[in-house]
Amino acid sequence: MTQEVAVSDRPIHKNMITVSIMLATIIQAIDGTIANVALPHMQGSFNASLDQVNWVLTSFIVAVAVTTPLTGWLCERFGQKQIFLVSIGGFTLASLLCGVSADLSQMVVARILQGVFGAALVPLSQAVLLDINPPHKHGSAMAIWGVGVMIGPMLGPMLGGWLTDSYSWRWVFLINLPLGILAFGGIYKFIIPKPIKADAHFDMRGFLTLSVAIACLQLLLDRGEENDWFESTETWVEMIVLSLSFLGFIWHTATRKVGESFFEFRLVTNLNYSMGLILIFVVGLVLFATRSLTPTLLQGLMSYSAQQAGWALAPSGLGTMVAMLFVGRWVGRVDFRYLLALGFGITAFSLWQMSNYSLEIATEDIMIPGFIQGLGLGIIFVPLSAATFATLTPELRAQGTAVYSLIRNIGSSIGIALVQTLLVRNTQVVHASLAQNIGLDHASASSQILNQGFDLSTAMGLPLLNAEITRQATMIAYVDNFWLMFVMTQVILPALLLIKPHKPK
Repeated sequence: MTQEVAVSDRPIHKNMITVSIMLATIIQAIDGTIANVALPHMQGSFNASLDQVNWVLTSFIVAVAVTTPLTGWLCERFGQKQIFLVSIGGFTLASLLCGVSADLSQMVVARILQGVFGAALVPLSQAVLLDINPPHKHGSAMAIWGVGVMIGPMLGPMLGGWLTDSYSWRWVFLINLPLGILAFGGIYKFIIPKPIKADAHFDMRGFLTLSVAIACLQLLLDRGEENDWFESTETWVEMIVLSLSFLGFIWHTATRKVGESFFEFRLVTNLNYSMGLILIFVVGLVLFATRSLTPTLLQGLMSYSAQQAGWALAPSGLGTMVAMLFVGRWVGRVDFRYLLALGFGITAFSLWQMSNYSLEIATEDIMIPGFIQGLGLGIIFVPLSAATFATLTPELRAQGTAVYSLIRNIGSSIGIALVQTLLVRNTQVVHASLAQNIGLDHASASSQILNQGFDLSTAMGLPLLNAEITRQATMIAYVDNFWLMFVMTQVILPALLLIKPHKPK
């Protein structure tokens, strides 16, 4: 039986609702990356090993991934506003617990709570913005939402580094308190409650099988490189449990009646939504994979400081913001597919530029492709979000936005794991290839080596030469990764033809 919460007749305060939910979105998006730069300081404070302190990141990622699919059912059963309040309140309290943690175990528990409560914030903010805006305003709404989702992860490392260096690593988490309180107050005052279903069915078996599969996938991706992938028993265990759990989830879901399954199959039967999931997976993969490579390239090979690297990467975020300011107005007037093709084309061009990097590049050679890539991703993100939900009924939005965020996060996790693994492997392969062609028995190579100061007859000559070969091999491995991202961006373009066109207004 359906029970309805009394809904106020007061007008919708769109601006205040937007500000409140975007505060919640930004602090959650930032928290996925803000702790990265503080890990060495936490390691010293907690007297922990690198492997142990990495659980500060892993625990948060896994908790977010496992809890995100619950968003739809929770909103249906308890109400969108109530879940939003519990989420931001719990996230803020968990941030306080992170900031006052006395040891690593307390920190990991607090980070798990952060992930559990924060998981719903991004999909709920997207759902609310779609609800409070008419269809012809969805483009502008998704532009606002996209700024928080895409800029947050880029600001995280810079903000985290500044707070850690200027104050303490604890302020990486305590900074969430005032923002969380403001967001909670705005959501409480301005969001109008929606009807709830007191008898909403919860599919426990479906949830458990999906949760175990997602948790194993995230653990496998996060710890795979560290464990040397399938050379490790842990990786094999995670892979086997992942496969069995996911197959169990598919079988269980396929045999349930409509309304009895944890996952609503009507979502994937919607062509626009299904194609949107595929495309946002690729965006997550390319966006976060590329942005995980560039900082290490600058600091590891080019000797940039963290602050210099931050400034070199800032134009990427600027490009995204500039694109979103304009593209939101085009949605509804220009066919989704044309905008997406333009965005993917611009992104591919920037990746092609990056595939021509060398050890002699200047800072502007980093900034210009970064700005162009930001433009492309900004042009993609807004119409993609609008197209994905354009034909989805309002009652499916809460679960639809949760799955959309989950797929984007999985894409980013796979992308980061993929490029980091390829970087290590390709560096080793190229190093071996270069080294076998350099030696005193190769006259031309020997002459060039001596001219560059690498005298192999001295004690320091060979180590210096090996270090230079490693630098060159690593640069080639980075270039290979950028080329792979370029190819992947091109391969996905034909999928745009499957998106249902709409009539420009």
